[in-house]
Amino acid sequence: MVTNMAEDTARVDAPTRSAGLTVTNAVWIATALLHRRYPERDGFGREEIVHLVAELNLTDGEEGSIRQHVRQHSVANKKPQPNTVCMLFDPGGGRRRLFRTGDEVYPGRNAARTHPKWDELPGQYADLRRWYEEEWNGVAAGQETDSLLALIGSGKAIWQDEPADEYVARLRSDWGDRG
Repeated sequence: MVTNMAEDTARVDAPTRSAGLTVTNAVWIATALLHRRYPERDGFGREEIVHLVAELNLTDGEEGSIRQHVRQHSVANKKPQPNTVCMLFDPGGGRRRLFRTGDEVYPGRNAARTHPKWDELPGQYADLRRWYEEEWNGVAAGQETDSLLALIGSGKAIWQDEPADEYVARLRSDWGDRG
């Protein structure tokens, strides 16, 4: 869903005092807003996220703390040191995106939070819950609609009692001499 840019701009211009969010929640909100603004992009530079957190004045947290959350603390596929939340994902190239169900999770982060507690979102960002659940992390994200992925494991009963090499050799034995 492409959001109204005027609406997002109003969000940027409106805050004069901090929204008082935790650094983790502020980083999640900024990343979610970037995804909604630029749905064609598969990730954002760490500085883009840090800049938007500051621009929206989402937290009283220090800039260094915000950077650390974007770099590692909130990143599912990074070693937990010490935070274990899984709100962001590192797709490579110094970029970050929001975590999606099915993304790789570093050991020790399993079952950690993937988004803010919904009742902790400020009113102007409450719509991010629906967007995240329905569009980013739901069916619209392609999770339950990929017909090829749905086939995973569908033929395992055929060769479950036979080693794979023997199964292939048996199939090929009917081919005859094709040389």
